[in-house]
Amino acid sequence: MTREQQQQPGQGERAMESHSVSQPKGVNTTADIVADKLIDWGVEVIFGIVGDGINPLLEALRVRQDRIRFVAVRHEEAGAFMASGYAKYTGKLGACLATTGPGAVHLLNGLYDAAMDGAPVIAITGTTYSDVIGTQYTQDVDTMALMKDVAAYSVRITGPRHALAVVDVACQAALSRQGVAHLTIPVDVQMRPLQEDKSSTAYGPIRGAPTWTPPAGTPPAEQLDAAAELLNSGSKTMILAGRGALGARSEVEQVADLLGAPIAKALLGKAVVSDDHPYTTGGIGHLGTRPSQELMQECDTLLILGSNMPYADYYPKPGQARCVQIDRDTTRISRRYPAKIGLTGDVRRTLAELLPRLQRREDRSFLQSARQRMEEWRKALAEAGENRGMPLKPQYVMTKLSGLLADDALVSVDCGAHTVYFARHVQMRDTQKLALSGNLATMGPALPYAIAGKLAYPGRQSVAIIGDGSFTMLMGELATAVKYDLPIKVVLFKNDSLQMVRFEQQGIGNPDFGVELQPIDFAKYAEACGADAFRCATPDEVEPALMAALESPRPALVEAIVDPDEPIAMPGKTIGPSPT
Repeated sequence: MTREQQQQPGQGERAMESHSVSQPKGVNTTADIVADKLIDWGVEVIFGIVGDGINPLLEALRVRQDRIRFVAVRHEEAGAFMASGYAKYTGKLGACLATTGPGAVHLLNGLYDAAMDGAPVIAITGTTYSDVIGTQYTQDVDTMALMKDVAAYSVRITGPRHALAVVDVACQAALSRQGVAHLTIPVDVQMRPLQEDKSSTAYGPIRGAPTWTPPAGTPPAEQLDAAAELLNSGSKTMILAGRGALGARSEVEQVADLLGAPIAKALLGKAVVSDDHPYTTGGIGHLGTRPSQELMQECDTLLILGSNMPYADYYPKPGQARCVQIDRDTTRISRRYPAKIGLTGDVRRTLAELLPRLQRREDRSFLQSARQRMEEWRKALAEAGENRGMPLKPQYVMTKLSGLLADDALVSVDCGAHTVYFARHVQMRDTQKLALSGNLATMGPALPYAIAGKLAYPGRQSVAIIGDGSFTMLMGELATAVKYDLPIKVVLFKNDSLQMVRFEQQGIGNPDFGVELQPIDFAKYAEACGADAFRCATPDEVEPALMAALESPRPALVEAIVDPDEPIAMPGKTIGPSPT
């Protein structure tokens, strides 16, 4: 028996005895039904850790390895992040699995990440025996209560006939609501055969079907007409594009061209159009550009496309601009800026209906002003990114990485000071994909995202950009990448501190406290995991180290030892103030 197959500690003798009972061949159990339903829904991979609270489910997955892949992770939190990242990269249903009690608890951070960024994920957890629930039995966690806030749909499966219906409902809910669906199953129920489960109604069982059709998502004609009239009457129109516009690149470009409208991008929408697109002014908000900030304060019309960017200071002043907002979630309309006209629907389909109603704006002066400002901004940004000073500047590393990324790279970014440098200095191309924790803004997901991305797109380069504080949270997953021979790349910014928090403390006049990190030799750690490792600490070492890692056929890590005192640039600035 391998270590992964061994029972996890803390389970009683009853668990060991009960779970050792095998089902006769040909028996269709609840676990079998759940596994088959996931396959029917197109789930290709499920992430998790083994445990005796889910052993029947694991056996159902084992005998179906040719149709669904179980990826054993080192921490359930990482498994949930992988499910979230898989959904973010592909738009498909992500899936994760955790055992009873602590396993389910560990999922929460990754599930909140999925829920808050609109990634469809189904989470399946074990529950203790159905006849001892609520008796403080070993690992008896109220998983339904645990998931109440994060899950759009959450049900305890009571038997195989119940599973025939609710697995379909759960998958539909995750996709329809673009969030988390949760199913928890008592371990004895997982083993119950369908043949022994009688219907509780005279009308027979209720069954679902593995079908889901995205909503048509187009507003009525009169609303589209009104929106077009408002947009056509403006003279200085800004577009704010967010995550909801990621699948609408062509339509966004056409609208921008017709209206002569610059495109500001929320961080989650960084890949909507390439960063060198002639109409974009780059990011908006705390990690944004000066041109986006200035033009947003000058516009008279605002078109918000699938964005929930929370920073109110970066929208036009109240009453300054008339706003049209398009979002699939009607509750987001006017949440950040009052919309005169709110269109509830899919961004791409709605823009396709809106385009024939728009008139080409002949006055291009607002757009021309945006281009001139962006030309100046890019020059200043390039100057900051080419700073070869010592200690090594993180902007320099990020600039060099930007030029080396493959045209179809999958880029995953963690949360921290390096996120600022990424937002400014990595120029995303419209053929690349990006995954990051937007609304939750949690530390830890970049490495799991990169693994999920490589599993989803084996032929594409998958690169995690991460700080040393974030990496240490889930760095065991580097061994997961090695185990499954996934040649992901990790670019790690090492400054032995939680730099973002450090500068936040200084910004309010507080001394540094709790932000120092005990140094770790991450190159040696990567080698100990079985990955390739490279290090750079001077400008001359940066490009060779990055190229070696990117060209390696194995998982590889670059440890970039960067200046811990390099100040973080404030919004609208290319470099930061001197540290206090």
